[in-house]
Amino acid sequence: MRAVVILPRGKISTAQLVQPLAAGALVLAIDSDFDGCMALVQELAERDDVYLANSMNSLRIEGQKTVAIELVQQLGWQVPDWVVIPGGNLGNVSALGAGFELLLALGVIDRRPRICVAQAAHASPLYASYRAGWADLVPVKAQATLASAIQIGNPVSFKKAVRALRAFDGVVEIASEVELADASAHADRDGLFTCPHTGVALAALTKLAARGAITRDHRVVVISTASGLKFADFKVGYHEARLAGVAAPRHRKHADRAACALRRGPRRTAARARRAK
Repeated sequence: MRAVVILPRGKISTAQLVQPLAAGALVLAIDSDFDGCMALVQELAERDDVYLANSMNSLRIEGQKTVAIELVQQLGWQVPDWVVIPGGNLGNVSALGAGFELLLALGVIDRRPRICVAQAAHASPLYASYRAGWADLVPVKAQATLASAIQIGNPVSFKKAVRALRAFDGVVEIASEVELADASAHADRDGLFTCPHTGVALAALTKLAARGAITRDHRVVVISTASGLKFADFKVGYHEARLAGVAAPRHRKHADRAACALRRGPRRTAARARRAK
């Protein structure tokens, strides 16, 4: 089967680009953003010999809804109180809702969790709709964001996402560039090595907790949508304080301390660790 991948030139990481190339796909880099690429894909899909494989295809959503099923299974068939997920084109949101609705209909679970969609502040048309009482979508020109995969101003799954959020008493939150970068680095301190998009969701979780919507007795799941290994430049850039829009990283000092400890040598580092205990 021949595969064609259309992506915005210069707006994804090299690690992301290598994957479809290594799989033998015809990769077309277009001088546009994601929304421009999406429009081209929709046009090509009108031809008889081209099959659309992104979230506009309902079969794609059928596969993605297994995220909700596996999530509940891994929690011992218990429903979390909240699920927080990064949102760009918004297919994941409707898929998550469909999975939980299936479990509810089968009697596997007895309630719905609340869902929070987290968007980058530079690309947040769903957030604008939510703030206006679920108003109709007003497409925007998405601005550059470190969370490049959700830099989308005209999400094709908007209506499905709104339906799911309304059914799940959902909310939408945004994260600035500083907030998403700091949240990702904070999670890295526990070994998670998150992608910037997951950083958006973690920042949203922090905001919901700060205003009391999420409390310590709530069980919360944050959906991680990619490995940090795809965004090594983002990780290095944070600790070298050279990310656009992130002038003073909050968690960079921990890397500095580690570097200082290593320069002192392993014996001294071990001694300091024993004294700390």
